[in-house]
Amino acid sequence: MTKKDILLTGLPGVGKTTLIKKLSKELAGLHPAGFYTEEIREEGIRKGFALISLSGTKGLLSHIEIEGPYRVGRYGVDVKGFEDFLDSVAFSAHETNLVIIDEIGKMECMSSKFRRFIKEILDSEKLVIATIALKGRGFIEEIKKRNDVRFFDVTRGNRDTLLVEILKEASCIRQMA
Repeated sequence: MTKKDILLTGLPGVGKTTLIKKLSKELAGLHPAGFYTEEIREEGIRKGFALISLSGTKGLLSHIEIEGPYRVGRYGVDVKGFEDFLDSVAFSAHETNLVIIDEIGKMECMSSKFRRFIKEILDSEKLVIATIALKGRGFIEEIKKRNDVRFFDVTRGNRDTLLVEILKEASCIRQMA
C-alpha cells in the first residue's frame, strides 16, 4: 500500500508547528487548506491555544478561563467553537490538493466531527500533512496504526533538514497520484 499521507510527531516545543507553516508556504502550489495552532500567552504565561487557518481565519481552541466538561489539564476546550472553525476552512474545495492539520491531539479529538473528518480526509485522494500527538490512546493510537501514513519524528536536531526531506516525499507522492 502506498504511504500517501505524512504525519509529524515529536516532543512538545521541538518545532512541529513551525515546520507545518514552512511546508504550507513551500507547497502553496497545491492550494493547501488547513490550520495550525498557536499558544495564547498573557504576561509570558500560556493561557490557551488559538486556531489559525492557512487563509488567516482565527478561532479559539482552548483557554484556562473556559468552563465546561471538555478539559485537558487546566485548559477548557471549546469543542463547539472548534467545530464552527472547521466549517470555515475550505478543506473540500476542488482546487485543494493538500490538507494541513496541526494537530491531531487530545483537545482536537474531543470533537467527534474532527475525528470523522480526519478519517475521511486520510481516506481521500488529497495529500495530508499533519502533526499528531507523540502520546495518546484511542483515536490517536488508531491513526498511528494506519498503514497508509509515513511518520517523521521531529527533533531539535533534524527539524531544519526535515523540511527538504518532506518536500521531496510530498513531491513523489503527488507524482504517483
